[in-house]
Amino acid sequence: MSGRFELKKAKDGQFYFNLLAGNGQVILSSEMYKAKDSALNGIDSVKKNAQREGAFETKISSNDKHYFVLKATNGQVVGQSQMYSSASACKGGIESVQNNAPGAETDDQSA
Repeated sequence: MSGRFELKKAKDGQFYFNLLAGNGQVILSSEMYKAKDSALNGIDSVKKNAQREGAFETKISSNDKHYFVLKATNGQVVGQSQMYSSASACKGGIESVQNNAPGAETDDQSA
C-alpha cells in the first residue's frame, strides 16, 4: 500500500493535511490553512519538494527528540514530522516522505 495525503477541516474551519505512510502512520503534518485551495497547494509543494536536495532540515526539540521540517524553495516550512527518539529514526522518516509523497493520492476528508 502506498502513502496518501489526508486533507481535513479543523473545528475552527481551517484546513490541514497529513502525509501517511503505506502502514497508515503519519509521517508529515502541515500548518493550518484558512482556505482549502491553500492546503491543496501545500500538498503540491510537499510532492515537489520531497525530492529536492536540501529541502529537509533536521532539528532537536527541547526534550531531546529528533524531528524534521520540509521547506519550499522560498524557505517556508510546508510540513513537520512527528518526534523521533533517535537521529537514525528521523532519517528514516525523511526517507519515507521522499518515497511516499511524490505519487501519493489525496483523500479529501474535509467535506
